[in-house]
Amino acid sequence: MSDEALADSRVPKITFITHEGVSRTLAAPLGGSLMYLAVSHGIAEVEGACGGSCACATCHVRVDAAFQPVLPPMSAGEDLMLNNVATSRTPMSRLACQIPITASLDGLIVHLPEYQS
Repeated sequence: MSDEALADSRVPKITFITHEGVSRTLAAPLGGSLMYLAVSHGIAEVEGACGGSCACATCHVRVDAAFQPVLPPMSAGEDLMLNNVATSRTPMSRLACQIPITASLDGLIVHLPEYQS
């Protein structure tokens, strides 16, 4: 396997599924946030109005249950901010700005709410 192919195989693939059921899978560079990935690829359902500072709740997503154990623990600030989401909060709710892209997220499925604000 070439160095380029090997490097590409380490890039996690993350699938975003809209409220209408339309899915889009993106290669996710390590180190950024899930919010930045969505915003930089034009995923309109993720606004990220505060730029990723956990201050607006406009990057609310619902992370597939299978991946909940590999996510970083929710901070008190994120938990508090999730009380301000525009659509209903669920046990799968997280703020995309608080989820760093790591290799363990390969195959992650993220469900997008109908609206953010």
